Amino acid sequence: MKLIGDKPATPVIIALGANLPFADMFPVETLRSALTAISEDALTISGASSFWSTPCFPRGAGPDYVNAIILAHVDVQASPAMILTILHRIEAKFGRERQERWGGRTLDLDLIAWGDSVLPDAETQDAWRNLSAAEQAQRAPDQLILPHPRMQDRAFVLVPMAEILPDWRHPLLGLTVREMLAALPEEDREAVKRIAVT
Repeated sequence: MKLIGDKPATPVIIALGANLPFADMFPVETLRSALTAISEDALTISGASSFWSTPCFPRGAGPDYVNAIILAHVDVQASPAMILTILHRIEAKFGRERQERWGGRTLDLDLIAWGDSVLPDAETQDAWRNLSAAEQAQRAPDQLILPHPRMQDRAFVLVPMAEILPDWRHPLLGLTVREMLAALPEEDREAVKRIAVT
C-alpha cells in the first residue's frame, strides 16, 4: 500500500474534462492548471494519462472535449464525500457552472472510483448503472455512486484509463478496464484521439 508520510493511502481515480475556454485558457491549459490545483489540495497524484480529444457527449452538443484520467492517493482518514467537495471547489475556481445536464464545461472533475469500494451499496450502484439512455438524460443521483455508474459505457473515460490503469477491475462487473474498453463499439474507441501537447 502506498504511504503518504507514515500513513496508508487510498487510491482514487479521477476523470478530468473540459470543452469550453476559461479566462484566457483553452481546455488543454485548463486541465494542466487543474492538475496543479488537485495536487495542491489534499491529493497526491501518482499517475496521469495523456490528454485525449473526444467528441462532445452527446455527440454534436458542443466543441470536442479534452479528457484525461489521474490516479491519486489520499490519506485513509479522508472520505469520498470530502474529496468530491474538494473537486467541486476546484471546478468552481475554473468557472464551472452546473446549469445543464451534459452541457459544455470549463472544467469537469469526476470521481470515478475510490479503491475497490462500492457506494452507497451494490443494489444502488446496479440500479444507476442499468438505467436506460433516456433515463440517464433525465435523472441525476442525489448521492455519490461509486464506481461511477457510467464509466463502463464511456470511451472518453476508458481510453485514458487504459493507458495508466489497464488492469483495474470493476468491483461489481468483475471486468478490467481493458476488457470494458474492448466491449465498446469500435467507432466509440476510435473517436478518442491522443493529443500531442508540448
